[in-house]
Amino acid sequence: MSGAVAVRAEGIRFRYEATDEKWVLDGVSLVAKEGEVLGLLGPNGSGKSTLLRLISGTLAPTEGVVEVCGKPVGALARREAARTVAMVLPEGGRNLPFRVEPLVLLGRSPYLGDLEWERPKDQRIAQEAMALAGVERLADRYFDELSLGERQRVLVAQGLAQEPRVLLLDEPAAHLDIHHQVEIHALLERLAREKGMTVIAVSHDLNLAAEYCDRLLVLAGGRVCADGRPEEVIRQDLLREVYASRVLVDRNPVTGAPRVTLLRS
Repeated sequence: MSGAVAVRAEGIRFRYEATDEKWVLDGVSLVAKEGEVLGLLGPNGSGKSTLLRLISGTLAPTEGVVEVCGKPVGALARREAARTVAMVLPEGGRNLPFRVEPLVLLGRSPYLGDLEWERPKDQRIAQEAMALAGVERLADRYFDELSLGERQRVLVAQGLAQEPRVLLLDEPAAHLDIHHQVEIHALLERLAREKGMTVIAVSHDLNLAAEYCDRLLVLAGGRVCADGRPEEVIRQDLLREVYASRVLVDRNPVTGAPRVTLLRS
């Protein structure tokens, strides 16, 4: 992992309406480096997805600054932004009446002129993205005929086809079976290690996050309450307070990573 900073957020405050009394995010700061996998944890409504959208430039902070690769994300031209940052949202049951391969090829749009067709290079990159996400056999299927898990992996492939420097994912393992949950997280780890990509992923699976993330940032009530390596963050006292749940934290006997077990109330 290099020391270069890929994403920096400083003093972020955000609310959707000026009249809202409650801040969705209140004084949030983070740094993510090139080649790092950063996991965003926290209970529902803690601001995780909003923070992703601020990093992507989809939303603008009410206060504070967000920089991607040394530039304010809001100052990036549309094509430059799409070549720099890709965001994969939860599939959410969307019905898109397109075949898989053309849908993944849409990820190449930032590299094409307004009336330019995909080149052989774009076809190759899209096919490689589908292979990485494990959806190459679905190339000729229609997206709205796929299972939710298959759709999720197609959207990951589309994000990879953008060849971004920063990849943002909101619950990338949503709807996936345990085999594909591990496959997707192993892929994200490989992208960071081999391509130097910065990966920031929202997750509700604490065990997968502990296994595959270099660092974890925990949000609660719109504020950062922990930021550090998995073994520093996955602690019984912290998780019990943040999630208001009884948990047992021990070590995975194979990998040594922190392991969370939910306990009956």
